Amino acid sequence: MTDYRQGFDDLTREIHEPELPVDGDWPDWLSGTLIRNGPAQFSVGDQDYRHWFDGHAMLHAFRMDNGTVSYRNRFLETKSRTEALAAGEIVRSEFATDPCRSLFGRVMSVFNPTPTDNASINVARLDDQYVAMTETPLPVAFDPETLNTVGVVDYDDDVDAQMTTAHPHVEPDTGTIFTYQTAFGRQSEYQICSLPSDRAKRTVRASLDVARPSYMHSFGMTEQYVILSEWPLVVDPLDLLLRGQPFIENFEWMPERGTRFRILRKADGAEVATCTADAAFAFHHVNAFEQDGEIACDIVTYPDASIIDELYLDNLRGEKPSPGTGSLRRYQLPLEGGRAPSHVLSEETLELPRLHEASARAQPYNIVYGIGTRHEGNFADQLVKIDVESEEAQTWHAGGTYPGEPVFVPRPDATAEDDGVLLSVVLDPADDHSFLLVLDAATFAERARATVPHAIPFGFHGQFFE
Repeated sequence: MTDYRQGFDDLTREIHEPELPVDGDWPDWLSGTLIRNGPAQFSVGDQDYRHWFDGHAMLHAFRMDNGTVSYRNRFLETKSRTEALAAGEIVRSEFATDPCRSLFGRVMSVFNPTPTDNASINVARLDDQYVAMTETPLPVAFDPETLNTVGVVDYDDDVDAQMTTAHPHVEPDTGTIFTYQTAFGRQSEYQICSLPSDRAKRTVRASLDVARPSYMHSFGMTEQYVILSEWPLVVDPLDLLLRGQPFIENFEWMPERGTRFRILRKADGAEVATCTADAAFAFHHVNAFEQDGEIACDIVTYPDASIIDELYLDNLRGEKPSPGTGSLRRYQLPLEGGRAPSHVLSEETLELPRLHEASARAQPYNIVYGIGTRHEGNFADQLVKIDVESEEAQTWHAGGTYPGEPVFVPRPDATAEDDGVLLSVVLDPADDHSFLLVLDAATFAERARATVPHAIPFGFHGQFFE
């Protein structure tokens, strides 16, 4: 296959390449490891996973030192994967795949639930451990040198929830990690939790009762507040038990509810305001900051939740794939509550948004990076840099290639939001390989690339560790 669809093929080969071939001007200051996460195996035996989000997690590590780049990839050896391989069939339910084919199997899954630990979305540091994360609160620790799986992290607390986010926030001044969780039940609740940087112990800072929880992939945070965006994609918790459908297919799109933003104060957990807006849907918050009695909350949005359906593998492997990108929209959330006006910040669409974390997070900012769509009717095929103040954009593309999430790495002592480089894993289907692209963040010109000897499936998120 010589087009974007190769990015949804299985990769089962695990390799270690001590030195990749490098072309171009590799920055002499760029030293550290980029670790990326994403699905790499979409079938077990004669069964196929149904959704991009469901494939078995694989880690990819690019270690950079003195102009040389090594590469290693390993599957995350989770129970979801090992049980499936041992059985020769899908065993645990995933985001949009349900292995319970019979009524008996569905009934037994109610009494003996086996939540997935297929942590294929993101990576982070937690309590001096490197962990892979997904939307169940089961982070999986791994060795950053070998990528060997260590196992599910045991939290030192009794916090109970079934759904979380793979996009926690870190307070720059304290290192405290903030996350949100959903506990499903007769009376469901949202929980805002914090974790110290040196201990895997969650403290519930706030809890909000909710009858029909919303699907929220991420959340916003400013210096003082946490923002939950309740999109009108909601679930009756009883349906999760009784309908026998894959997790996300229990959620219903109810546009008449509109969108509700719930603003909570971090200091005491109080809900200080509720703001409303037209119905929309999003995966990724970009940034949020306080200004003039309101919160500017930037999010990559879609008109509705049909983007989830577009990312089923049958659709992505079809002739007319989703571009996989949305609109960068700014919501203006008044701190006294009420209606939240919004506007789109650029004509360029994007997804998998990233910032200069040290200078931009929770602050007034200018620059957001992401993947974008250059050719209509194609999967995401360019990198985008958007200035949210001027609303101007720069793009990078190379014909016939498909870049992944751009991770910004600042030059040492840099303060400008584009003083550094972007690292993106790019699929080149024609040559049946991927390469690590180094892009100058200021000029958006290519500086260098390191070529991997196989094609890497499309992944989600990664982090650069020094």
